[in-house]
Amino acid sequence: MNNQKYIALVDCDSFFVSCERKLNPELNGLPVSVVSGERGCVISRSREAKKLGVPMGIPLFQAVEKYPECIYIPANHYAYTKISKKVMAVLKEFSPNIQIYSIDEAFVDFTGLTKLYNKNYYELGLELQKRVWDEVNIPVTIGVSPSKTLAKLASDKAKNTLYRVALAGNRTGIKLLKRTEIDEVWGIGRKLGVKLRGYGIKTAYEFTQRDDAWIQKRFGKNGLVTKKELLGIMISPISNEVELPKSISDSKSFLEFTSDLEFLKNELSIHIHSCCKRLRKVECKCKTIGVMLKTKDFRTYYEKIDLGSPLDFEFDISKYAFKLLEKMYTSSNLYRSVGVVFEDFTQTAQEQLLLFEDNPKREKNEKLGKSLDILEKKFGRNIVRTGFIDKEVPFKQGFLTTPQDVE
Repeated sequence: MNNQKYIALVDCDSFFVSCERKLNPELNGLPVSVVSGERGCVISRSREAKKLGVPMGIPLFQAVEKYPECIYIPANHYAYTKISKKVMAVLKEFSPNIQIYSIDEAFVDFTGLTKLYNKNYYELGLELQKRVWDEVNIPVTIGVSPSKTLAKLASDKAKNTLYRVALAGNRTGIKLLKRTEIDEVWGIGRKLGVKLRGYGIKTAYEFTQRDDAWIQKRFGKNGLVTKKELLGIMISPISNEVELPKSISDSKSFLEFTSDLEFLKNELSIHIHSCCKRLRKVECKCKTIGVMLKTKDFRTYYEKIDLGSPLDFEFDISKYAFKLLEKMYTSSNLYRSVGVVFEDFTQTAQEQLLLFEDNPKREKNEKLGKSLDILEKKFGRNIVRTGFIDKEVPFKQGFLTTPQDVE
């Protein structure tokens, strides 16, 4: 076993709820659900909330009526991001090779660590789980296997075990595949699962028993990759390379419906700043932006525009975004949310300056944008705002709120 490469999938348990419990330990043991906003829906549930029957995605007004004993907390994504970074820092200290998959998941290379820590792969999982809890107070589930796909299945299995750590090797992997429904496999999902069931394939094991030619003809290269990964053959190794995102977006429902254009601009500017900050963090710029505007009755308007040249500075992008907003806006409508989407990215280091562009001004804007990021890192989010009126409204009674900054 020690000569074979092994990967661990570390998954934070009910991450948003776990973050809220870290910030407020009085929530431990209580049914808790995190919601996307006062007019949003449930996006994370504690075990206790799941036992009550609170479903994922249920609108808040329905959840409060059907499950009044549950505590509902508005999401604080800024706090969750800071806690996620602390979790990932622990993983990086444990292994030199990790790949962050999402805000609450990461693949960790266990290869070679058995000698370093003098533990087998299962014991390594227990040790890493303990370190994350001791240092960050976030519970995690860990699946360990020779491939990413099998590690993901092992992680799902571990959620039903006492120690929440599972090892899927050559023997245990086959048993796991036989009791795994085909649409539970990472990358397959419900739609493709229906198609596979039409071919008589109900479990992950039955999928691995089909020959390569049959799978490739119907599901292409990705189908073959999934089959081999399910059999414990590492096709997709851990990668430390930073990939440019396909899109970056930010949106939030208002606490009260509004038709105030200045309020909409103010909220939009906050979302633009959030996206620009993320752009600068991955050292890239965008060439296309889109603005979303949703009415009280859930009608959604969307317009996008080509910026001409890549941008990552709030004031530059706001000029285009506000024009799109004004184009969609109607004073007679009441609106529930506004948002922005960035697309078509280029790396800042590979950007080619245009001959007739005001390059000195762009350099000043880039320095100003980085200065905003430094100020926020030191003094907290939104320490510097644009010149629009701040018309934020506090959450109504009945909702718990959390601190904006996490030390």
